[in-house]
Amino acid sequence: MRWAAQSLDADDGALPGFDRAGLVRSVQTPDFEGITFHEVLCKSALNKTPEASNLPFRYTVNTFRGCSHACRYCFARSTHEYLDLDPGHDFDTQLVVKTNVAAVLRRELARKSWKREQVALGTNTDPYQRAEGRYRLMPGVIRALTESGTPFSILTKGTLLRRDLPLLTLAAGQVDVGVAVSLAVGDQDLQRQLEPGTPSPQARLDLVRAVTDAGLSCHVMVAPVIPYLTDSTRHLDDLFAAIARAGASGATVIPMHLRGATRGWFLSWLAAEHPALVRRYRQLYGRSAYVTPEYKRWLKARVVPLVERYGLAGAESAHRDVPSPVCEQRSAATALTLF
Repeated sequence: MRWAAQSLDADDGALPGFDRAGLVRSVQTPDFEGITFHEVLCKSALNKTPEASNLPFRYTVNTFRGCSHACRYCFARSTHEYLDLDPGHDFDTQLVVKTNVAAVLRRELARKSWKREQVALGTNTDPYQRAEGRYRLMPGVIRALTESGTPFSILTKGTLLRRDLPLLTLAAGQVDVGVAVSLAVGDQDLQRQLEPGTPSPQARLDLVRAVTDAGLSCHVMVAPVIPYLTDSTRHLDDLFAAIARAGASGATVIPMHLRGATRGWFLSWLAAEHPALVRRYRQLYGRSAYVTPEYKRWLKARVVPLVERYGLAGAESAHRDVPSPVCEQRSAATALTLF
């Protein structure tokens, strides 16, 4: 399986500027203090990935744009600039909600031209972020995919996925369903700094167990590994041990990349919280969005024995350069370790 040469330039269904994004209304609610929901009527739900991306799927569905998880390293931040919003604070607090996404998806899947190809959810922003509890978009999306005979995969940090486990279990009886949980930071204090809007590491480990107890295979994305913060042997050993105990079928490891607007947003946080690391990051990344080949080799040498020790290599193991965490999706029933 080749996941190289990926691009974030693929259209994910959003239009530049709210004047052309189908905006219906903007909403604020006390239950989501500091967050504004921009409810839009999308014209399309299925987004086709570029031919050159070599992803294990050709289509994605994104129910939201922006994400209250507020991960400092999120690669999707630059997409908010298409809406004339900033990729920092606005990305975390100005959320675009595609309220009609399930209905539009159902219509697109009913076309005679639809070949029931793999569809990935969670490639841009998390479909099970807190807003899903308010809008309940995913049950309609899951039903539309299942009833059309379309295989799909979900990647999430959100424990709200538990709500839909009965639906996903039923879906898995009709189509291939892949579920992956993203968990890269095992230290809860550091997790609160890097991913302030996400469920705790333990809550996500409990989610992995819940998925497996429901009879579904659950992969874990240890991505991204944050250089000099989460790449120690102790941190990785503890994390892989916990992932294995939770019943994960495999783990994928990807070092952090800093592309576009994400670079400035992350480095500003690093300068405030870990100023001693700024010089090392400049040396590690230079003008590139990616770590040096030497660091990749070093991380691979550290991770491979741990993955094997805890039985997280899955049916096969591959090691290659991955230029974008869009690849944090996987095909169903495949466990890979990637670099």
